[in-house]
Amino acid sequence: MNLNKTKYLCIGETHNNLKLDKESEIEFCQEYKHLRVIFDPSGTDDKEIRSRVIQARKCVACLNGILWSKDIRNERILNIYNALIKSSLLYGSETWRLTENNKRCVEATEMDVLRRSSRISRK
Repeated sequence: MNLNKTKYLCIGETHNNLKLDKESEIEFCQEYKHLRVIFDPSGTDDKEIRSRVIQARKCVACLNGILWSKDIRNERILNIYNALIKSSLLYGSETWRLTENNKRCVEATEMDVLRRSSRISRK
């Protein structure tokens, strides 16, 4: 094991470097990203969920012209939604611990996309 590259993430306790012996020490890190999933010392999923919502909204912004297009059938738009936006938003959601606030953010993002794809303006 290369101790110069090794870091550890401790959830919910004091955040100090881990001493192995007099000369060896493993550094503490504030955040860890593995398979596009963010882990942080708080032990909550808030940061990960916010990141997913932002990523999905960026995807929606890029696809806005397609979502509002009258030339594309609704079935095709629904396929685009499922393949690109929903998969991006809900990646890793099987393990999330949802709070009411996080649930509202995810649902608002989904409703925004569905409203655009149905060509319904909020104005």
